[in-house]
Amino acid sequence: MLTNTPDRENTNQAQETFHTEGQLDVTGTLSPEHQAIFPVEAQTFLSLLCGKFAQRVDELLAVREQKQARIDAGALPDFLEETRDIREGSWKIQGIPQDLQDRRVEITGPTDRKMVINALNANVKVFMADFEDSMSPAWDKVLDGQINLRDAVNGTISYTNPANGKHYQLNDDPAVLICRVRGLHLKEKHVTFNGQIIPGALFDFALYFYNNYANLMKKGSGPYFYIPKLQSHHEAQWWSEVFHFTEDYFGLDTGTIKATVLIETLPAVFEMDEILFALKEHIVGLNCGRWDYIFSYIKTLKKHPDRVLPDRQVVTMDKPFLNAYSRLLVRTCHKRGAFAMGGMAAFIPAKDPQTNQQVLDKVYNDKTLEASNGHDGTWVAHPGLADTAMAVFGQALGERSNQLNVSREQDAPVTAADLLAPCDGDITEQGMRHNIRVALQYIEAWISGNGCVPIYGLMEDAATAEISRASIWQWIQHGKALDNGQTVTKALFEKYLAEEIEVVKQEVGEARYQSGRFEQAAELMAELTTSDELTNFLTIPGYDYLD
Repeated sequence: MLTNTPDRENTNQAQETFHTEGQLDVTGTLSPEHQAIFPVEAQTFLSLLCGKFAQRVDELLAVREQKQARIDAGALPDFLEETRDIREGSWKIQGIPQDLQDRRVEITGPTDRKMVINALNANVKVFMADFEDSMSPAWDKVLDGQINLRDAVNGTISYTNPANGKHYQLNDDPAVLICRVRGLHLKEKHVTFNGQIIPGALFDFALYFYNNYANLMKKGSGPYFYIPKLQSHHEAQWWSEVFHFTEDYFGLDTGTIKATVLIETLPAVFEMDEILFALKEHIVGLNCGRWDYIFSYIKTLKKHPDRVLPDRQVVTMDKPFLNAYSRLLVRTCHKRGAFAMGGMAAFIPAKDPQTNQQVLDKVYNDKTLEASNGHDGTWVAHPGLADTAMAVFGQALGERSNQLNVSREQDAPVTAADLLAPCDGDITEQGMRHNIRVALQYIEAWISGNGCVPIYGLMEDAATAEISRASIWQWIQHGKALDNGQTVTKALFEKYLAEEIEVVKQEVGEARYQSGRFEQAAELMAELTTSDELTNFLTIPGYDYLD
């Protein structure tokens, strides 16, 4: 595998200088196909990464908890005084590769083989292959995903549906591939280093990089990554060191690795300049990961009774706190020469023409707001939405390939108060019941191995289930009243949960219900929603249900 490197002699010389003290053990089963993408050389590389960087992940996560404790005690997030010079400086990031200059529409999805082909063939510029929120990380699925991405990079990927014989293969001009690795909070329990379970982020990064960097570079592309769930520039600095180490190890130029960082946590929005600065040799942009951002707003401000969010259906991008987030991201990125990517359109095209037109109208309006705010591109969850999003950004861009020229310098400054503004809207019985049904069905799918689930016309990933259960938790904690006059309590939630289980049973059918894991999903949801402390991520306890 290492003979595929662009300069093998330099690479071997570089690698001779690296040593690690520690033992990497793979406790999961490796089939011959999986062994091919995780050979001894890749395990050596991963072992080096773990020896140098794994322990610091736990330290970074501990800092998150310390900051959250201060906010729970009454403090509010704010811009950092100690990094004012970075925010006020005139620096820029260090360049964007040619094949990432136009990112007007990106599609996202898990790494299933057929989905990878369809996504790369869609009318989009970029496919973000996801090992995080839209994937349930069962061991075989994680490894199969790495095989699928390797085959996609090599141009050899194909798939034949065993049910109907339909054949899928890549078009001549597929989208640019970006890999989203797992967040720092997620572990990979099938690999240990010195007896400790390793970070999933390092596992995903190491395998995708090792198997693909050389062939990507030969094609004129490169190893590109989406980095999720960062909460501070210190975490961005950790990734910067991982990237620098990897480039040194493989004898590559600094900046060969490129990353886009999702701003999907409330703490991170106050450190966007600092995140760009920490990664300036490697970063190409920031993204409005808005569903997770809404979840993070709830989670971060969970103890603040004046900042309780209403039904998630009314928390839209025109709400002041979300619009401020979008505008500040555009302004910050473009000042530094970085792309400002818009958020997800999670709708699924409908078979009924009238309903489908309503879906496309919603997508059109949403994307028009993003384009007018100055975003350089946007996300869709389904190929059927790509043409609509393309049309919006095509009209906005004209002859340009991005909107880096839109500075928003004339805007009034976006303040901490703007980013933390309370959100108006009703808390309703219908909204609470809908939350329960969505979370129940998503958790059931996730613990069954599927992290990307169509529910009620939306392609849901972990973020919407997180919003659903965290909202109810917050309503219980603060004794909020529904539109029917009932106060939200643990007992009311349990009553509604029992009733909505019956609704879901009717919707999916008795056979599907009995063959699924709905009872376990209901237990997990009840545990998460009625606990005294809000669990940070449902995917952490959910991981215990996966092989």
